[in-house]
Amino acid sequence: MLSSIFKSRSNKTGGAYTVAEHDAVQPLGNIPQSSVGAPLPCIVATEHSLCVVFLLEAHDPDWDGSYVRVVSETSRGEPICAVHFTHAIAHFFGPPNDEAFRGHPLAERGLRPYGAFEVTSSSWVHALERMNSIHHYHDPELFKTYRHFILTFHDTTFECVAKSYSCEVHTGSLQQVMEGLCRSL
Repeated sequence: MLSSIFKSRSNKTGGAYTVAEHDAVQPLGNIPQSSVGAPLPCIVATEHSLCVVFLLEAHDPDWDGSYVRVVSETSRGEPICAVHFTHAIAHFFGPPNDEAFRGHPLAERGLRPYGAFEVTSSSWVHALERMNSIHHYHDPELFKTYRHFILTFHDTTFECVAKSYSCEVHTGSLQQVMEGLCRSL
């Protein structure tokens, strides 16, 4: 029966959900642009909190294009974004990368590499609600407050279902920011 509800996307779903006709992709304008070369996204997650940290795109006015600047998790003085998700109940971190991005089932709906998005009327949220429906105290109304977010990077895609998000920008190294997040758990 569920197969008749969902439109097939050649099973290119990352295993989390199947896209239906009602899934719509909307850009999130308040999350800064990740580095298009090496965002080096990292995740800190517990059962009750989730944060994604990544390097931001930075323009060096003195760069003449004659060399490549290599960054790592320990590079200092970097612009870094930390996106905190509240009440996150599920997340996925993995394929596709930017070269295989057309294989994502939402690519036809406006999802693109190097961006931040929300999926409205998300099939993933609906699937999680159906999965929970066997619980004795299941309340489908609770799932109406959950939202599906996607952050797309150079080598990975991050997706989560959470109630909301906020972001903050830091300057430093990914290692420093991640250590601070881990201490605050």
